[in-house]
Amino acid sequence: MSRKELKEKLKELPEKPGVYIMRNAEGEIIYVGKAISLKNRVRQYFDNNKNKGAKVLAMVSHIADFEYIIVQNEVEALVLESNLIKKNRPKYNIVLRDDKQYPYIKINKEKFPRIQKVRQVKKDGADYFGPYPDAYAVNDAIDLFHDYYPFRTCNLNFDKGQSLDRPCLNYFIKKCNGPCIGAEDEDRYLANMDDVRKFLDKKDRAIPDKVLERMNAESSKLNFEMAAKYRDYYRALSIISERQYVTETTGEDVDIIAFNKGISIIVVQVFFMRKGHIVDREHFIIKNDFSEKEADIMSSFIKQFYLDLLFIPKEILVQTIPTDLATITDYLNQKKGSKVNIHQPKLGKKFELVNMAARNAHDMRIKHEKRIDKKERNKSSGINQLKEILNLERVNRIEAYDISNTSGVQSVGSMVVFENGISSPKEYRKFKIKTVEGPNDYASLKEVLTRRLINAKKEIAKGSTTTGFGKLPDLILMDGGKGQVSIAKEVFKGMDMNIEVAGLVKDDKHTTRGIIYNNEEIPIKRKDPVYKLIYEIQEEAHRFAINYHRSLMRKSMKKSDLDNIKGVGKKTKANLYEHFKTISNIKKASVEELMEVPLVGKEAALEIYKYFRLKG
Repeated sequence: MSRKELKEKLKELPEKPGVYIMRNAEGEIIYVGKAISLKNRVRQYFDNNKNKGAKVLAMVSHIADFEYIIVQNEVEALVLESNLIKKNRPKYNIVLRDDKQYPYIKINKEKFPRIQKVRQVKKDGADYFGPYPDAYAVNDAIDLFHDYYPFRTCNLNFDKGQSLDRPCLNYFIKKCNGPCIGAEDEDRYLANMDDVRKFLDKKDRAIPDKVLERMNAESSKLNFEMAAKYRDYYRALSIISERQYVTETTGEDVDIIAFNKGISIIVVQVFFMRKGHIVDREHFIIKNDFSEKEADIMSSFIKQFYLDLLFIPKEILVQTIPTDLATITDYLNQKKGSKVNIHQPKLGKKFELVNMAARNAHDMRIKHEKRIDKKERNKSSGINQLKEILNLERVNRIEAYDISNTSGVQSVGSMVVFENGISSPKEYRKFKIKTVEGPNDYASLKEVLTRRLINAKKEIAKGSTTTGFGKLPDLILMDGGKGQVSIAKEVFKGMDMNIEVAGLVKDDKHTTRGIIYNNEEIPIKRKDPVYKLIYEIQEEAHRFAINYHRSLMRKSMKKSDLDNIKGVGKKTKANLYEHFKTISNIKKASVEELMEVPLVGKEAALEIYKYFRLKG
């Protein structure tokens, strides 16, 4: 869409609250924002004001189209904006890298309910307790509940009347009373589950008391192994009890949020205070691609962080008051069902808590940047060593190719791209081999390279040379020796192009031992930085090719002539493909040959044989 067309589209924007979505020329979402007035907000991006920040100017230069969604109010816009940012992770939005969810304990709403550990809360009528910061404690607690009470673990749907003629192993080892065969008393079962609910609701300490009593009893019998087991159970219950988030609290529940900005990253530190005690902390990494205002960083973080959380505290202490404070507060009030106070303390204990979170964020940022720096140094060392080995001035863009097939069936090729030693998935390309029959890697490779360079010439003719096929590599790495390199050079010559190419030759153990360049093998050692770089590139090319090949095989297996044959199910079909490789080989097979396949008996073999013979 041209700038003129964009300006015409701007005139159609409504003066209503909503969310706007910016897209680039490839149709990718690059920014999501909310507005009280869509018309006023979106038009601001395209006015002639030069006082825009670097981020906005960069974004606007890539806007090829936009769309919008009208909502009722600004709070709805906020929720929708956060959901879209999480889903699409646009380039010019502040996006959380870590999206970890703490575990919950779930008691299903069903006949003979089960108790489970889950990480997502669904609107299914079940009871959810948590989230709990310590997953190990959750696991131990659930193990204890199953140890004390014969709760079922199976997936049978008793509400629909499902049952078994014979119970599972748990029945015979006294771990379950067999509701599947009608041997369990439902009232007794529900009473036991109520005991667990009371503990999780912090209304009863009967279970921890029983565990402590059992631990002491085993210890007095000098059965220290069992005593240790129940000691661990008691510790888990204590953690669960102390760290549980509940909807209605009587103590001081506070979240403390602070961050520290570096050159490339921002680290946000969150401390969780429950009933006056700090029970856990969590940090999040945000890319600092642009110089964001501190208030904007805090605003983006809070909106995304609390979007999926079940529990919201009464008070949130922040290092910086976020933009959109009123809207965010309204949203949190609605979500919690009571007042939430977002506060920036200036003095006292709360101020010290925020400072503590800030110090931890600073410490975490320093550590993370050191790890990034070390990784980049290793990448840089690998690139420099590769340049030195091959005597090249520039290897900014490296492309690697791989071929994958099953006995020549569904042959595919992969092209992966590494820029400055870092993988660039958006630049990856995959090829379905069209001109080669059977397992001929040389011919397949020739086809892939030819198609890649034909596309390159088309893109270059259009003036597109900064990305995709139009951006030529400084070096192509072939997974193989002189044969593969010769194929590549033959293609380059035929296309009148001059691109550097090297082969990666392997030893008897299928480990890369050297680089083939200008018909010479250059040995490399496993401890060399260049080896690590090459290994990563090889593995990525192989992975990408394999995944594409498998996806095509799955698609081809989903629907075939075999689906029309009586007695041939999914497993039988898979076995037939694995044995014969192609449908044409299956058609040619005799009854005896068909019977060699697992799960194919005489009757099924005859059905397959007759089907294809009658069909011709």
